[in-house]
Amino acid sequence: MFEEQPPSVQNRVKSLASEAQAQNQPYAWFEPLYAQANGNADQVPWAKSTAHPYLQMWLPEQPQPPAHSKALVIGCGLGNDAEALQAHGYQVTAFDVSPTAIAWCHQRFPHSAVDYQVADLFHLDPSWNQAFDLVYECRNIQALPIPLRQQVVGAIALLVAKTGQLLVVTRIRPDEQECEGPPWPLSPFELAEFENYGLVETDRATFVEGETVTVQQARIIYQYA
Repeated sequence: MFEEQPPSVQNRVKSLASEAQAQNQPYAWFEPLYAQANGNADQVPWAKSTAHPYLQMWLPEQPQPPAHSKALVIGCGLGNDAEALQAHGYQVTAFDVSPTAIAWCHQRFPHSAVDYQVADLFHLDPSWNQAFDLVYECRNIQALPIPLRQQVVGAIALLVAKTGQLLVVTRIRPDEQECEGPPWPLSPFELAEFENYGLVETDRATFVEGETVTVQQARIIYQYA
């Protein structure tokens, strides 16, 4: 969790994000963060050596997907979540805006069946529209400034097949009060934005993490009505 990272890592993230926003490139800070880590995952605050624990808890409860079911991992980072979904039976495509992150995935999993790609959420291949039976979004929305929320939600919703699911893991905040970031937890109003694209929340699990600083987290499933 971000609060458990050394202050040097937290400060670097905030500095890179602020610089990117000042240049009107709000997600340009991911590549320098990965590049400056120099192969040390401890310098990437969200990096884990295994799949995200909320995904690990969810997957065993799910039936094995039908043959040729496709999953998409948004902002895949170092690839652990993508590998877990592949092992569960999905044909997985995973992308990140950071070339360094994708190169890192190839290095970590040289024989993986996951299709790792460098891609920008706001400029994806049109053939991906409504193409995935499961779309997995873990903590990317919260890493982008609040004014981008509507655009981000729309880009993600477009990827979910009409009979598919969207799985979101994110921090949440209880109201619409402004907050500092990154990350910027999602409010009820911001999460409800998915409904404007026809997606309905069908399941939610909430968690509280941290000791000195507590953070509310949620794992939410959306489907088309």
